[in-house]
Amino acid sequence: MVVGEVAVETDVVVIGGGPGGYAAAIRLGQLGKSVVLIEKEVLGGVCLNRGCIPSKALIHAAGEYHKLSSLNKLGIQLPTGKSTFHMPSWQSWKSSVVAQLNKGVDYLCQANGVTVVKGTATFLSSDRIGVETGGDFETYKFKQAIIATGSRPFIPSFLKTDGEYILDSTDMLALEEVPETLAIIGGGYIGMELGMAFAKLGSQVTVIEAAERILPQTATHLSLEVLKQAKQLGMTVKIATKVENAEVVNGRVTLACTSEKNDSESITAHKTLVTIGRVPNTGELGLAQAGVEMDERGYIPVTSTGSTNKSHIYAIGDVTPGPALAHRATKQGIVSAEVIAGLPSSVDSPFVPYVIFTEPQIAGVGMTREEAELQGYKVKTVAFPYRANGRALVMDEGEGFAEVIVDQESHLLLGMHVVGADASNLIGEGVLAIELAARVEDVALTMHPHPTLSEVWLEAAEAVLGHAIHIVNKSKVAASK
Repeated sequence: MVVGEVAVETDVVVIGGGPGGYAAAIRLGQLGKSVVLIEKEVLGGVCLNRGCIPSKALIHAAGEYHKLSSLNKLGIQLPTGKSTFHMPSWQSWKSSVVAQLNKGVDYLCQANGVTVVKGTATFLSSDRIGVETGGDFETYKFKQAIIATGSRPFIPSFLKTDGEYILDSTDMLALEEVPETLAIIGGGYIGMELGMAFAKLGSQVTVIEAAERILPQTATHLSLEVLKQAKQLGMTVKIATKVENAEVVNGRVTLACTSEKNDSESITAHKTLVTIGRVPNTGELGLAQAGVEMDERGYIPVTSTGSTNKSHIYAIGDVTPGPALAHRATKQGIVSAEVIAGLPSSVDSPFVPYVIFTEPQIAGVGMTREEAELQGYKVKTVAFPYRANGRALVMDEGEGFAEVIVDQESHLLLGMHVVGADASNLIGEGVLAIELAARVEDVALTMHPHPTLSEVWLEAAEAVLGHAIHIVNKSKVAASK
């Protein structure tokens, strides 16, 4: 800090303009606080610019393209061999969507009195922050601060990305051509989402996962539906396999792999995508100068209100322990803003929904059967199949099921999970039901419109109670002993 400098005073400084940071800044503006939002790149963060939105744009386009091959049975006749996917056109469309959302966030910040500063922020003390803004250096004195700097892909040194052959997810979404062959290191949700999208576009995809199965953080019976579809798409999935080395030779990436089943083997592809986790962006913030504590992995422990060990400094989103999900960051950001403004607010719900945009989609909230039993519940579970739902069949989407996990004694809903078409939207009903501590009767007695996919919840709930209409009611519903 320069001696004698004049610091700009503000109520709150928010570091990071992603879905958590800009939501916090806007809410603070609504509550009458003066706010400086510092973002070193573009408002919207990784989610809007390089992650959630671009990847779902690709997944949607790939899905639409893939459907062309099965339209004949619906009576839609297309000229044989005439359909192609033009990646540059998709890139233009994706960029237009991102730009529209960028403008929206910028407008909302302006409309709520948020001062946006483009630059790189570093704490100078517990109440001052310095910002490098294109050669200049500005200092801000704050009463409270919110850290919302997000995360970045974890890349081991031997897999260092080069932007051409060995890629991270950002590089992958910037490609101008669909690779002929694609190796993906990591069979988690990012790897499987992008892998299936590129398989639909014509890539020969090989997924390499170190764990015993793909999507290792998801219940096994849900991930099996995705594995089945991956094989139908012609993907090769290698589980319990580790990548030991990567080498680029003659425009190809050769991966040296080991596994108990195959000992050692080489996999060669035109492009290799590395998706083996993310790490928090906390190392260069000067947190020690502010007195903010981190754990051994670089995450910032926080309370239910978002406050750190320094009560006037808050942290939200991917820099805090927990799932790296945009909607979680947004919720934390709004809560922190409200607490700063003196409102009674906290992240007091354990129910964080998840969505995986694979084929088929997976979404869920609450406990799985295994988790509920480990906590001592006696449970009932029923899975209602998509193939028994009229809307799913006319959409040609008969694969998948909706599952409810219910406490056997109280009938309280403990978990709701769905794998199948439009699971990402269907889970909204599950989140609301569990958040409101609904019983299975509450879902079963709620009239669901017909014909819709939402009826899978109705039928699953009725099946738990023993009176589903569109499947045979078994004499005994599966229950833990």
